Amino acid sequence: MNEIDIQEVVAEKVIPYGFDIIGAVVMLVLGWLIAGWAYKRIKRWGEKTEKMDSTLTPLLAKIVRILILAATLLAVLSKFGFETTSLIALLGAAGLTIGLAMQGTLSNVASGVMLLSFRPFEVGDFVSITGITGIVDEVGLFMTKMHTLDNIFIIVPNSRIWGAEIMNFSRNETRRVDMVFGISYTDDIDKAIRLIKEELSAEERVLKEPEPLVAVGELGDSSVDLWVRPWTKRVDFFATKLDLTKKIKQRFDKEGITIPFPQRDVHLYKTNGSGD
Repeated sequence: MNEIDIQEVVAEKVIPYGFDIIGAVVMLVLGWLIAGWAYKRIKRWGEKTEKMDSTLTPLLAKIVRILILAATLLAVLSKFGFETTSLIALLGAAGLTIGLAMQGTLSNVASGVMLLSFRPFEVGDFVSITGITGIVDEVGLFMTKMHTLDNIFIIVPNSRIWGAEIMNFSRNETRRVDMVFGISYTDDIDKAIRLIKEELSAEERVLKEPEPLVAVGELGDSSVDLWVRPWTKRVDFFATKLDLTKKIKQRFDKEGITIPFPQRDVHLYKTNGSGD
C-alpha cells in the first residue's frame, strides 16, 4: 500500500471515526455533568421547600439522574449506528416483566411516593387507618410504622393505606368532646343542664367559641340522655374528657341528680286455670 492509499484510508475511515469517538466522549462527559447538576439541584430544592418530603427528595433526584444518563447513552449508541429503537423495546419488555414480578413491591413504592407527596399525615400524628388506630413513627417508601396507644408496634404496607379512609386526629387544632349523661325521668332536666353548664364554665380547657352544646338528646329506655358537646384544644382532648366526666358525675351526686341503671317494668297478670 503506497502513501496515497494510506492517506485515503485515514481520510475516509480513521478521521470520521475519530471525530465520532471524540463526539461520543464529549456527549458522555456532558451527560454526566448535566446529570450531576440536576441531581444536586433537585436535592437543594427539596431541602428548601416544605412541599417535598425529605425521604422523597433523594429518590426523585436519583430517578432524574438515571434518566439523563440513560438518554445520553442512547444518544451515543445512536451516533455509532446502533438501532436504539430495538434496544428501547427490549428494555421496555424487560421492565414490564420485572414490574409484573414485583407488582406488590412496586405498588407499595408508588403508594409511598403518593403519601410522601400529599402527606395526609406526618410523623407524630394520631391517626386511624384501615381499622388501625395509633401514632405514626415513620413513613417510608415501602411501609408505614406506627404504635398503638398501649405501645404495640405495627407495620402497615403503603398499598393498604393509600386509597383507604384516613382519619387524622392531629391535623386540626381543636376537637369536640362528645359525652352523654343519662338522668332519671324523675329528675329536674333544667337543673341538670344548669349544673353541667356550670362545670363547663369552670373548666379552663373548654373553649368559649364554639359555644358548648348541652341539650336533651334522646329519651332512652331507662334515662333521659343529655348530650354534652364542648370544644377544646387538640392536645387537651383526652384529659378534658376524663376530668369532665368525673366532675359532672360528682356534681350530680352532690345535687341529687341520679344516673339510673338500665331497668324494665314487668307486669304480671293472674289468670284462671281455664286459660281465659
